[in-house]
Amino acid sequence: MTGARRRLRWLMLAPALAFVGLMIVFPLVFTVYLSFTDAFGAVNADAGFAGLRNYADALGDGRRFWPALWRTVVFTVGAVAVESVLGLALAMLLRKAFRGVRWVRTVLIVPLLTAPVAIGVLWLLILDPTNGVANHLLTAIGLPRQAFLGSVSGSLPTLMAIDVWQWTPMMAILLLAGLSTLPTEPEEAALVDGASAWQRFRHVVLPMLLPALAAAVLLRAVDALKTFDLIYATKGAGGGSAFEAETLNVLAYGLTFDYQEYALASAVLVLFTVVIVGVVLVVRRRPGREAARSPGCVVARSRWRCWFWCCRWCGWWPRRSRPTCRSPIPVPGWCSRRR
Repeated sequence: MTGARRRLRWLMLAPALAFVGLMIVFPLVFTVYLSFTDAFGAVNADAGFAGLRNYADALGDGRRFWPALWRTVVFTVGAVAVESVLGLALAMLLRKAFRGVRWVRTVLIVPLLTAPVAIGVLWLLILDPTNGVANHLLTAIGLPRQAFLGSVSGSLPTLMAIDVWQWTPMMAILLLAGLSTLPTEPEEAALVDGASAWQRFRHVVLPMLLPALAAAVLLRAVDALKTFDLIYATKGAGGGSAFEAETLNVLAYGLTFDYQEYALASAVLVLFTVVIVGVVLVVRRRPGREAARSPGCVVARSRWRCWFWCCRWCGWWPRRSRPTCRSPIPVPGWCSRRR
């Protein structure tokens, strides 16, 4: 019976596994295969083995590959950092109930309901150097007109601003969900003990929110690394005439559909995948370090962090019996680890 049930489970999983294999594993394996060939002109054309030549050509391309990699990193780090800060601020603001909070939360998700291509076209019209609303507003308040997306130096910052406008609500929603799961006892205890709003946020709320924050940053960073439609809708092929907004995704698209260099484009995509995996590993390691440091208050640097970790160790309840805290930093009298 056990063997029959095991076979039945695999039979039920077979459609999902087949779908994953066809839609994810096969394209990935085929891309890696193409990166070691000299495929050009057509994917199904005869292609010989080229070894690591495509990778050498990509890594040796100082004109487009390395600038595209740098723009990808700058775009991702800059956009995600601003989105994280603004999203956390919005989440903290929406955490408390006030009149009209439901309407505010509804309005926040409007940018998420629109396709990135439509958002790109919309902002392309708003930021038009000649007839755009943005330049009309600038001239109305006495400021000079700006080229925005038409400028070589201003294209990437403008795209980052558009991305922040679109995806900050998602960060706010994710962090608001994380805040809603936090216990209220530590923050209330800190308030009674005389902690200011900043101290409560810095040493109570933020440490508890770190896992949710790390997950939100990871999801958004991977998504920002893959940004293509917004850039292509606003700057066109190559990220502009001077490649001023070209990222690795845009570069791989141009090599594939504009130049038919399938082997080189595959090598670029494999290298891009390595970058994404590296980002995921870096982001995932930090919450583990914080979690490893928490027991025993041995790394606490302030009174508030110390009592936060102590009470976390005690299970959030001040009068629950636990061993004495090993930290030399003073903790409040109600903390059970002090007794």
